[in-house]
This record gives sequence, C-alpha cells and structure tokens, in this order.
Amino acid sequence: MPTLPSLLSEDIATWYDEAEQARQAGQVDTAQRLLDRILARAPNHVGALYAYGVLAFQSKQMESAQSWIERAIEVQPDPALYNLLCLIQIRLGALANARQTAQWGLALQPDLPSLNYFLALVLQVQGHAGEAALAYRRVLELEPDHQLAHANLGAVANHLGELDEAERHLRHALELDPAYLGARSNLATVLQATGRYEEAWPYFEDRWANMVDEEGRPTPERPHVALPQWNGENPNVSRRANGMPVRGPRLLVFHEQGFGDSLQFVRYLPLALEHFSQVGYICPQPLKPLYEQSFGQRWPGVVVLDNVEPNFDEWDWYCPLMSLPMAFGTQLDNIPAFTYLYADAGRAAAWHTRLAALPNPDLPRVGVVWAGGHSGFTADKVRSITSAQMAPLLAMPHIRWISLQKTDDPAKRPDPAVDACLTNWMDEIDDFAAHGCANREP
Repeated sequence: MPTLPSLLSEDIATWYDEAEQARQAGQVDTAQRLLDRILARAPNHVGALYAYGVLAFQSKQMESAQSWIERAIEVQPDPALYNLLCLIQIRLGALANARQTAQWGLALQPDLPSLNYFLALVLQVQGHAGEAALAYRRVLELEPDHQLAHANLGAVANHLGELDEAERHLRHALELDPAYLGARSNLATVLQATGRYEEAWPYFEDRWANMVDEEGRPTPERPHVALPQWNGENPNVSRRANGMPVRGPRLLVFHEQGFGDSLQFVRYLPLALEHFSQVGYICPQPLKPLYEQSFGQRWPGVVVLDNVEPNFDEWDWYCPLMSLPMAFGTQLDNIPAFTYLYADAGRAAAWHTRLAALPNPDLPRVGVVWAGGHSGFTADKVRSITSAQMAPLLAMPHIRWISLQKTDDPAKRPDPAVDACLTNWMDEIDDFAAHGCANREP
C-alpha cells in the first residue's frame, strides 16, 4: 500500500497533467483551479509556477507573468525559464533586465537558439549593432534557417554599411517566407542604398510592415482607401458631377512618416500635375503654411489639405506620398532636382533683422540640432544624442550657436547649462514657415 507522501505525489502529478491539458485547451479557469490546488500542497512546484507564468503571458499580464517565472527560477534555475523570462522582459520594454536574463540563461545552456536570438534582439534595439550582428550570427550557427535571425541580421548589416551581407540575409529570409513583409521593406532600403531604385520600389511598397508611431508601437497597415492607387499609369479618368462640365482626374496624396520625409518627397506634387488636373496633399499642420506659400502661386493645382479625412468623392486616384517615386519611375539619373520650397520674403527679412540685433554681430552664426523625432523609433537611438553630449561643442567660443531643435519629448530639450550656450527661440516657432514671427520685435 502506498505511503501518504507517495499518494500526495501521485495526486500532484495527476493535477498537473490535467492543468496542462486544460491550459492547452484554453480552459483557463480549470487550469488555474488545478494549479492552485498543486501550489497549496507544494508551493515550490516549478511546473505549476511556470504554468501560471505562461497563463499570465498568454493573457498579456506581463508583470504577473514575470513574477511567476522569477519565483520558478528561484526554485530551479533552468534555461527554459530564463528563455520565457527574457521574452516577458522584452515585451515589458525592460531591455537591460532582458539582456542580463539572456546572459544568465546562456551561461547554463550556451547553444539555446531562442535565447541567443533574444539576446541579439535586445542588443539591436539598444543600438549595439556590432554586438547584435555577432549574436545573430551565433543564432544562425545553431539554426541556419532561423528566419527572424536572417531578417534582423540583414537590417543590422544594412545599418553597419555591410550591404552585400544585408542583401544576402534578407533574400534568405524571403526564400524561407516570401510573404515576410518586414524583410521586403528592409530589402528595399538596401537596394536603394546601392542605387538599384527600379528593383527597390516594389519592395518599398511594403514599408508599412516596419513602421511605428511616435510611441514606438507598430502601425503595420497601409491606408485603406476606396480609390485606386496611382502607380504611374495614364489616369484617363473624367468625371461629370451635379451637371457640371467634365473635369480632369484628381489625385489625393496621403502624408506618411516624418516631417523630413515629407520635405523631401513633396517635390513630386508639382510633377503630378502633368497627369492630373488637381493634386491634393493631406498635410500635417506644422508643414501646411510652408507648403501653401511654396506651391500656392507657382502651382495652383496643388492643394494643401488639412490633416483630416477628406471627401473621397472629390478624388479619382490616391497615392501615398512615398510611393510617388515609384509612380514616376525614379532612378539615380532622374531624381527631380528643382527648387520647390520657398521662404516668405517678409519673414526672412524679419529673422535677418532679429539675428543682426544679437550681441557681437560679427560672430559666425551656426544652427544646431541634436535629436530627431519619434523617440520610440529604434533608429532614433542612433540618430539622436542628448544636449549634454553637445556641451563640449557648444562651449566653443567665438561662435553664435542658434538652436533649431524642436521636440515634444522633454528628454530632448536642452538642459539649463546647454541652454545658456544657445540662442534659443524655438518655443516661439509653431511651424516650418516660422509663422507669426515676422512681426516680433528683435
């Protein structure tokens, strides 16, 4: 006859098997009830602690999941537990903790592909491109067809300027999954960097797969519009509405990505008038005054619209702003090169007067920016620095430093010591035309 401890052990094993079956079947309440029964008898049952962590993870309760897995690790350090904890910490954005967790787990099992991958991913997001590349190569030594490792190593190699390697890994990722849009988007940037624009543009149409909003959250879907996208074909559309005469086709262009992208690519709006009677651009407010004064008199067919949903019945075709280069068949030898942005003469004169009124007018005036926008964007970590890092440069004498830094992120504003080295009027600037500054006294 079994002893009492043996009976208890058999009961716990049975409950655990039933809990796992319930969890895998999506019967969360049943699984939790059985796990509670186990932990009441055996508070350090690693399997039950792990299972509770998995349940919390699956229900997106990341803090709770982290707590359960940490309890399990205290009882029994195991690579599989470190693996899940690392993933949880990545989801929480606790990258420093995730990096340490990965290193602890790999000390126990250096050849675990998933934990090597998580370490590489953390290094990449933290901006340590060289170390991330080494870690991704280690993943591929262990698992040669690890699709995500190929795709991410391609992106890292691109960042490091190793374009041949980047293309090789991205194409391998696409061989493993031709529908992997993130790899297609990254391959587009590699092909663009090598000047192979014609080959790049179709891949670039999947750029939304890698887009994030200002908080760094994925925004993977392109605009859904009840109009055909213009890809450079003859629009050949005429419309008669409400008894009015036939009019030519009209193109609606959507803004996308950042202000800098818009400033570069709006050069295509006047060119689109060769195909359309009117081109409307849905424009972020900070750019609208500049575009209105630049396009209004020179190309009256270009209409700058408020950043709200338009009346689609007034338009025949649409095109995302950064798809226009593909529509025009842009290559290195035909990139549009003409003046398309203009400063208002009155405002320019007012700024000239204001700058001339500063002390020591003979000092060279140098504008300075130290950070980009979209703080949650991974690439921002490698294109932005803090104002404190600029301090040695700004301390140089005999230069009038003019701040051109505009940001909604308090961490990117100049600290008091740096601000004392700057002429900083940026809090007065509302848009890219410096609207409202022309009438200020120097």
